[in-house]
Amino acid sequence: MKYKVRDIGLAEEGRKKIEWAESRMPVLMMLREKYSKEKPFKGVKIGGSLHVTKETAVLIKTLVAAGAEVAWSGCNPLSTQDDVAAALAEEGISIFAWHGMNRKEFYWCIDRVLEIKPDLTLDDGADLIFTLHNKYPELAKNVMGGTEETTTGVHRLKSMVRDGKLMYPVIAVNDAETKWDFDNIYGTGQSSLDGIMRATSILLAGKNFVVAGYGHCGKGVANRARGMGANVIVTEVDPIKALKARMDGFSVMTMDEAAKIGDIFITATGMKDVIVRRHFEKMKNGAVVCNTGHYDCEINIQDLEDISASKREIRPNNEMYKLRDGRKIYLLAKGRLVNLAAAEGHPSEVMDMSFANQFLSLKYILENHKKLEKKVYEVPSEQDQLVATLKLKSMGISIDSLTDEQRKYLNSYNEGT
Repeated sequence: MKYKVRDIGLAEEGRKKIEWAESRMPVLMMLREKYSKEKPFKGVKIGGSLHVTKETAVLIKTLVAAGAEVAWSGCNPLSTQDDVAAALAEEGISIFAWHGMNRKEFYWCIDRVLEIKPDLTLDDGADLIFTLHNKYPELAKNVMGGTEETTTGVHRLKSMVRDGKLMYPVIAVNDAETKWDFDNIYGTGQSSLDGIMRATSILLAGKNFVVAGYGHCGKGVANRARGMGANVIVTEVDPIKALKARMDGFSVMTMDEAAKIGDIFITATGMKDVIVRRHFEKMKNGAVVCNTGHYDCEINIQDLEDISASKREIRPNNEMYKLRDGRKIYLLAKGRLVNLAAAEGHPSEVMDMSFANQFLSLKYILENHKKLEKKVYEVPSEQDQLVATLKLKSMGISIDSLTDEQRKYLNSYNEGT
């Protein structure tokens, strides 16, 4: 089977979206122009599992232009943009993804990707890597290496390394400065609020906006919500992150306290059971609850179901749960990442850097896999610097550089008071 998408007839609309994204992703387009001539991935099969958005399509087309054979699936049941998937399928890409798939269909799609017997893998959440290791271990022996896009996936892969289970090297693209200091902060912040606004059309100004987790993603959401006039409250389990949130001017308290006063709740932790039954029981009538973490386990939806008398979709990606005591709680995007399920995901401009890192990291593995160990690697600092330099160049920005004398001073230990 070459592809399975919702409706191939949506391809024209998908092409328009991809064309728009290409106009906003200059770094990746520079890489495409250069490597479409050199073809570094000629003869290389790449299996990918990553949100099927217009930005991902630009990455896929760049890999193909550089000579790769690509097979792809989505990495979340609600994040696929069906028109983009159709456009890629029409261009001959082996793609298996559609919006609203169930769990069985989700893993069926990953199985189809692995049928190409990939030389390299590209993951967002590590589901493809885990499926390959657990279900097709014989394939893992021939994989040169892989990349991982998100915080949750990196944590899972590092756990595999600790247990001696990882069978090939993986580069943590998520941990590149030009990824998580931009994509996670500015991308997640803006796109999560975009998803909330599309699903609710709610006024944020004056609302108590509760952000669970003050990592890079939570920090981005908190700052964007403050910019919209919300009173932002942060909940945390890490004392250092909680202190940072307070020093940044946000209220900090436990979720038990925040549950009583919050108007809008968003989880950004990568942890399960962040909002559970006792929190729902304390929430005010009309509270809105959503998640921007990778998996849908941060909000315990079963607990909400258990205390509800009924539920119905009140508008797209917005379900009204009527509790037995008459209160109403609104769950967005079924508890999945609201920025992709209810909106379009991160803006193209910020994904430009993330996906440039994906491309260059796969190229690095291709060239260096024989000397890499079976562990999780950081993105090479030179690559991080290159991506930032190219992005600045595309923005028409020049910066200073050190003189020879300054470099000498920087590396000297003889200079004193």
